[in-house]
This record gives sequence, C-alpha cells and structure tokens, in this order.
Amino acid sequence: MAPERRRSSRVAATRHSLVDRLPDLEDRARWQEFYDTYWRLIYGVARKAGLSDAEAHDVVQETLIGVARGIGRYRREAGSFKAWLLQLTRWRIVDQLRKRTPGDARDDSLGRERGGTGTVERLPDPAAAVLENVWNEEWRATLFDAALAQVKLQVSAKHFQLFDCATVKQWPAAKVAQELGVNVAQVYLVKHRVGALLKKEIARLEKLH
Repeated sequence: MAPERRRSSRVAATRHSLVDRLPDLEDRARWQEFYDTYWRLIYGVARKAGLSDAEAHDVVQETLIGVARGIGRYRREAGSFKAWLLQLTRWRIVDQLRKRTPGDARDDSLGRERGGTGTVERLPDPAAAVLENVWNEEWRATLFDAALAQVKLQVSAKHFQLFDCATVKQWPAAKVAQELGVNVAQVYLVKHRVGALLKKEIARLEKLH
C-alpha cells in the first residue's frame, strides 16, 4: 500500500468544493491550497517526462494558469478532473520539449482555450500511454499522502508512529515492538486498525474524482 516515496505533509485531499471556488481568482487562500495540493504532482510527472528542474517548474506554473483560465469549461463538460488536469499538464510538458528545438517552439494555448484542436492533439504521441501511467502512479501517491495526513488526525501519536514504522517504513514487527516498547501482538493490532482507517479514507478521496 505504501508508495515508493512520501511527499510533503502539506499535500491535502482534493475537494470538489475547492474546485468549484477556483474561478474566484482574488481568493488567494483557496488558490494557495490548490497549489499546495497539486504542484508536487505536476512537478513530479514533468521531471519523470525528462524535463529539467526549471522546465518542470515552468510546467507547474503554466498548468495552473491553464486551470485558472479553463476551470469554467471543465465544470460545464463535467468530465474527470484527474483526466483534465493530466491533459493540461501533458500539453505544457510537450510545449517545454518543443522549446528545446530551435524553430519548432510553438504555443497552442490560444487554440485550445478557444475550443480549437491544438497541435499536440493532432500529432501522434507514442509516449502518451507512458505519461498516463506515470500520472496514475503519482496520483495514487498523492491520494495516499492526503489520506495518511487525515488518518494522523484521527489516531493517537503513538499509534500513528507505530503504523508509520510498520507499514510506511516497512520495519519488521519485532523491530517495531522493540523500538517503541510494545509487544508484537499490539503491533499487528494497531497496524490492522489504522490500516483499515487509511483504506477507508483513500476510498473516500477516490470518490471525489
């Protein structure tokens, strides 16, 4: 269940109520929450697509600008937010890759935002499936961290530490028991109970998308 790496505890659960309020560009607090939720997801996918640190940060910035401009259209189309955000991210990744080739840099954003078909959509893209797989992995990691942060608020600090060592860090039960001063049976019991809460929270978050 544990992802290969854990992200910042600032990654929060996605909420439809937040998405619904995004067109209010003056609401800095909600936009900051949106940024905190998604920037690592977008950045991580861009880096895995082969972009440099600077290019990946540009993708984050341009993708979030695209969200601000297009959130109304997304709500009207009532599609999957996860898929829509991936599409925006992919466009920006391709834009960055094109900028590496002199004379071939182009910006399809106007055509896309006006309802046209961007160049990216008209070209064959053999890497699209690979990028989607990476996106799905990163998305699951984001949901895991968001759910873990919520579960941490629901259990005692001792039980969360025990679960973190046994499940996230994947220590053997005997080592967890020794390090935390509990018996092995308690390790298994807490691991089961907190794990059940985590699964429930992940399922709840998945329904939001």
